[in-house]
Amino acid sequence: MERIPGLLLLTALAAVAAEPADVAEIMARVGANQQRASDARQSYVYRQEQLLRMHRGNGKLAREERLEYVVAPVKQSFEKHLEKFAGRYEFKGQYVAYDRPGYQYKDLDLDGDLIHDMAEDMLNDQKSRDGLGQDLFPLTAVEQRKYDFRLVGTELYRDRSAYRVAFQPKPHVRDSEDEASWKGEALIDAAEYQPVRLETSLAGKIPALVKVLLGTDIKGLGFSVTYRKFADGVWFPVSYGGEFEVRGLFFYKRKISVSMRNSDFRKTDVNSTVVYATDVH
Repeated sequence: MERIPGLLLLTALAAVAAEPADVAEIMARVGANQQRASDARQSYVYRQEQLLRMHRGNGKLAREERLEYVVAPVKQSFEKHLEKFAGRYEFKGQYVAYDRPGYQYKDLDLDGDLIHDMAEDMLNDQKSRDGLGQDLFPLTAVEQRKYDFRLVGTELYRDRSAYRVAFQPKPHVRDSEDEASWKGEALIDAAEYQPVRLETSLAGKIPALVKVLLGTDIKGLGFSVTYRKFADGVWFPVSYGGEFEVRGLFFYKRKISVSMRNSDFRKTDVNSTVVYATDVH
């Protein structure tokens, strides 16, 4: 019995080796599948948990928000219904609770503005089907045109064969207005040509997506996302996270972390009405 994992790995890698491992072909299939997977997600309702945290330069927690949504499909997009919320901020050595997103406890509340804009841009992009900012991960056919890809190798991931593909911006778009901003690696399921995990970091200038973060010095900007299969052709991002540091005017400094988890997937009809728990009396 102890030899089964090794045999499984050899069998899986042999199957991959038997196929053409051309990175251009791999990514072309991934690009085509991205649209199909996005369309398939429109038939599912699921629960989403978000955790947003900001720490001061000395490491002390400055602000935190925990949010829980039910996410339902609408035509070409999604609708989020906030079911739970808990926020708190530090004030004169004490933590003060608040009960709604976008809360500001003073006229100029930089932390409040920043944490709200961060969530909207990175987790609630209305141009996508799942809320993740479309510019963060260069997998769609359109975004792939801006990047160079390299096949690193093959491996086993969750008992499935996977290609490891590295990417970086093409030289002519690295500093152009087209903004190819990321470098990193992707694990691609070798049977279905769907991404299973991505790791990205900032390759060049700050992308438009995060220029809202005071437009100043941002370090350590990077994100990771994990996908899982739920049905034929249906792959969802199930976890997402990132951490970075922002420095602004007047010694403003924050370390910011973002995490998201999707769960409790249920298939539904996009034309049906979703009844939320808080709507039932």
